[in-house]
Amino acid sequence: MRRFHPADRPHMTDSVQLLGISNAIVDVLAHVDKGFLDTIGAEPGSMTLIDKDRAHEIYNQMGPATEMSGGSVANTVAGFANLGGSTAYIGKVRDDQLGRIFNHDMKSLGVDIRLEKAADGAPTARSHVLITSDGQRTMQTYLGACLELGLVDINEETIGAPKAILLEGYIWDIAEGPALARKAVDIARQNGTAVALSLSDSFCVERHRDSFEEFVRDGVDIVVADEDEVSALVQTRDFDDTLAALDGYSNLFAITRSEKGSVIVHGEERVVQAAAGVTDIVDTTGAGDAYCAGFLYGWANGQSLEKCAIYGTHCATQVIQQLGGRIEPGLLDGLESR
Repeated sequence: MRRFHPADRPHMTDSVQLLGISNAIVDVLAHVDKGFLDTIGAEPGSMTLIDKDRAHEIYNQMGPATEMSGGSVANTVAGFANLGGSTAYIGKVRDDQLGRIFNHDMKSLGVDIRLEKAADGAPTARSHVLITSDGQRTMQTYLGACLELGLVDINEETIGAPKAILLEGYIWDIAEGPALARKAVDIARQNGTAVALSLSDSFCVERHRDSFEEFVRDGVDIVVADEDEVSALVQTRDFDDTLAALDGYSNLFAITRSEKGSVIVHGEERVVQAAAGVTDIVDTTGAGDAYCAGFLYGWANGQSLEKCAIYGTHCATQVIQQLGGRIEPGLLDGLESR
């Protein structure tokens, strides 16, 4: 499959640079002590799926919280918008309090929301992000309405002709997720749109590994993931072995490695980007999403892979020093002029 740069695409009327398609989740972030985790029976650092009743129970036990649009790709789209990029988003929310919060938050950033809120069905998804003093996050997540995203929501009108669409691996956990992703790619290809995939989670990759492998080889231009997720995809344990395995792929891979920085792989090209030194880690929520936003922003604006990696690192470094994964507007202003 041919890999292309934004400049290669034909002229289209849709001016949006990035369209995200993902699980629409409201992040409910709160600082807690480890005693609270013991009270609700949550393992520190874990992500647990919960039902509607449990979601209401935990919400009512939490103290003061910050509510904002979330979910992996939604975080990336919001960050991309705050960097100055043009964005759109497809995700399912209910017409309820949290659904209205999600849409209002995204629209306030200039994101074009391309699905109407559902009048019925499951409540809007939410993730209770419980942050302890060491910056570790423990998530209790109710998926709700986002599981009802389906093939009917993906069409020429909702997709349009952006420079790139960004899908997340968690979509494969939706009943129509794999078919939905394929349909989005088919429409994108007709319009000269590139396809990017965030692998989301190593356990998600392991659940759907064969499907991901086929999809990455046949439908994806850019893969953004951490080293554990890529290792799960290519079935290696050592990172050097992972890099060797990627010689068999033509995709552009942007691989984050936490304190070891990141590595960009595209064919025989390798770019190694060191991590920035950080002494005060407040919350690691959305660090990978922020890296993805910075990297794709650079790519969409014709920057070199080296510059894309710098942008991603700069964005991730900012968000781990604050509560929540939201990139501040204009974060790259100084870097872009260099």
